Amino acid sequence: MISSTANSRVKHVVQLREKGRERKKEGVFLAEGIRMFQETPASRIRELYIEETLAERTQTEDFSEKIEACRQAGIFVETVSSEVMKKMADTMSPQGVLVVAEMFAYQPEELIREAVKRREQEGRDPLFLLLEDVQDPGNLGTMIRTAEGAGADGIFMTEGCVDVYNPKTIRSTMGSLYRMPFVCGASLLEVTALLKREKITTYAAHLKGEKFFHEIDYHGGSAFLIGNEGNGLREETADLADTYLKIPMEGKLESLNAAMAAGLLMYQSRYGGADSAWH
Repeated sequence: MISSTANSRVKHVVQLREKGRERKKEGVFLAEGIRMFQETPASRIRELYIEETLAERTQTEDFSEKIEACRQAGIFVETVSSEVMKKMADTMSPQGVLVVAEMFAYQPEELIREAVKRREQEGRDPLFLLLEDVQDPGNLGTMIRTAEGAGADGIFMTEGCVDVYNPKTIRSTMGSLYRMPFVCGASLLEVTALLKREKITTYAAHLKGEKFFHEIDYHGGSAFLIGNEGNGLREETADLADTYLKIPMEGKLESLNAAMAAGLLMYQSRYGGADSAWH
């Protein structure tokens, strides 16, 4: 058991938690809590730390079996003291489990190709989010989680977006990070060109929009451009869209929270329409 916060492994985990550059260099990220451990594919786990008080308590059979499976697979599994877990964890009240996991690697062409294949084979229209410089970890995590719920095919993020592997973002996804494909550092110019080639329409919420979002027929596939929380989309980015749309606003609001807007658009695209239950 590791009981000293001066332990080299503990220091390494703290460095990974605090520095996105180190995470990127090693190709790993941290995930905390029992649920996130159970959601993390064992094939992606590099290290597993379990607080001693949690290890002593009776856990579910699935939880115990996964820990044993990690050991059998040669993954580094170690028990740590409560003090050490608090040192390594990002949360004020750690749940007693911390995972060091391998990052994901998706390619834009791959995600779009798979979405087009589903359209051809299942009649399921492609659905994507294109994010420009989204800064709030909670917003990004919520978008990833909502995208899974809406049945999106993937998310493309510019280099200026907050680190998707930020511990706060990871928690906000509630495990959706493992199921929603995403591309970091994407060129929206290149992505929109790929989408256009596959006849997937790109939309941007804009004051020049002639129709409200619920008045549009999204048949064939949709990709929604979502901008920075404070400044919205850059004009040159909005110009990449095939179509401008509007979201109705009452009161004195000028815009919605970015994650809320993304959720409305994705769900309308996937489930909207005069002949749907959503309508």
